[in-house]
Amino acid sequence: MVRSCEQAVAIGLPAVAFTEHLEFTAGGAGDAIVDIATDHRWWSRIKPLNVTGYMASVEECRQRFPGLRILSGVEAGEPHLFGASAGAIVRGHSFDRVLGSLHAVPYNGRLVSADALFGPMSSDDAMRYYFAELVALIEGSGLFEVLAHLDFPRRYWPRGPHLYREEPFEEEYRAALRALASSSRVLEINTKSPLASVDLVRWWREEGGTAVSFGSDAHLPNRVGDRFKLAVDVVEAAGFRPGRDPYDFWRA
Repeated sequence: MVRSCEQAVAIGLPAVAFTEHLEFTAGGAGDAIVDIATDHRWWSRIKPLNVTGYMASVEECRQRFPGLRILSGVEAGEPHLFGASAGAIVRGHSFDRVLGSLHAVPYNGRLVSADALFGPMSSDDAMRYYFAELVALIEGSGLFEVLAHLDFPRRYWPRGPHLYREEPFEEEYRAALRALASSSRVLEINTKSPLASVDLVRWWREEGGTAVSFGSDAHLPNRVGDRFKLAVDVVEAAGFRPGRDPYDFWRA
């Protein structure tokens, strides 16, 4: 985290947000997932979030980098399925930012990594299946403020993510964006995924979206702020502008 702050300062970012993964390996009381088995190939990679240690690390960074605004936060995976478990963590702490994301989906009675859909079904059907679950996430959880990487499986598009095209899924994108906009939440422009096109960001605005955030989804310090200049060009071309101060979301 310290090295990530050093990178943020070096490239001139006014702020950095640490949205640590908040994932669960099994459902608890009140979770919709409680009757669905989890696929060990996905869940074996998940470790519990040590919130106390995490917040201590955030505070250490704030002390060491007083000129950098450092936001605490979590990225809640599948919050519509783990609503009670995730809600207990989120509501029990004062995080600055909460993301919602869909990494895994219910399929044939199990919760599997989204990229595992490629193979059992056609690539197009896999994306449409994912988008349908994404709408369920948006409509089924009010826990998060920002939706992260709305088309996550495109990273794993067969034969390469560079071959993925957004246009065949315009209807599915718009359905998800419309649901997100109706809840007055924020769309993340994720620069680790293949970057959203100007058209996609315009769909967001046309469906009523009023704000975007920028996320490098870095995981490694040298990727903090990666491709932000290009992402700025994309959202400006789609009609979004800087907010009221350097730390605000960009607004339509």
